Amino acid sequence: MNNLNPVTIVLVEPQHPGNVGMVCRAMKNMGLKELRLVNPCSIDHLDALKFALSARDLLEGARIFPFLRDALFDCPFSVATTRRHGKYRQEIFTPDEIAEKVGEAQRVGRVALVFGREDNGLTTDEVALCRWQATIPTAGDFGSLNLAQAVLIFAYELFRKTGETFPRHGRIPASAGELETLYDHMERALLHIGFLNPQNPDHIMRSLRRIFARSELDSREVAVLRGMMAQIDWAAGGFKGKKKS
Repeated sequence: MNNLNPVTIVLVEPQHPGNVGMVCRAMKNMGLKELRLVNPCSIDHLDALKFALSARDLLEGARIFPFLRDALFDCPFSVATTRRHGKYRQEIFTPDEIAEKVGEAQRVGRVALVFGREDNGLTTDEVALCRWQATIPTAGDFGSLNLAQAVLIFAYELFRKTGETFPRHGRIPASAGELETLYDHMERALLHIGFLNPQNPDHIMRSLRRIFARSELDSREVAVLRGMMAQIDWAAGGFKGKKKS
């Protein structure tokens, strides 16, 4: 069995059919089998078929989603690829570093590698949906890579790791859906008690997402935190004490 079966490539709003076809070819070169597309260009375009070559089966089997959150619904681990650094884009790993993390993570759950638009990449909100961030170091004068080139570099680093042994974990990481439900609940509770600025709650929420992404929460820990948020909701209603079951 191919060790990379649990790894999914996600393209967010790819703009050129030929690039989608070349991504399929790069994926097949490195043994990757699942492609998900978020609001893509036409993928039955002649250029997509032409550049996919013998990887047309991946192109034809691609799953299409309206939003990135939907595409990550069953992926407890996800990697946002970005070449921009900034306040909300910190702790960015290189392809070989992320391959180590993915190689370990894929033993317990599906991993998504997320690539953004050819011209503008991923938005800050899209990056925040992912557990990790990664970039391909390049010469300072020109850092832009073709979409298929970027996919191939990450896929190659993953392929190199498939023969290595990684420790197994007893913990099962929380799914993306569980985490998003937690973050939605957390935002409502923290708005309720005045901790978040209602005019810009995302400013602090992005920091909280990074904190919990580093923690790699499992389902039980998510349930504990949701219980805490429920207690905050209840206590903020007036009574200052422990909520009874």
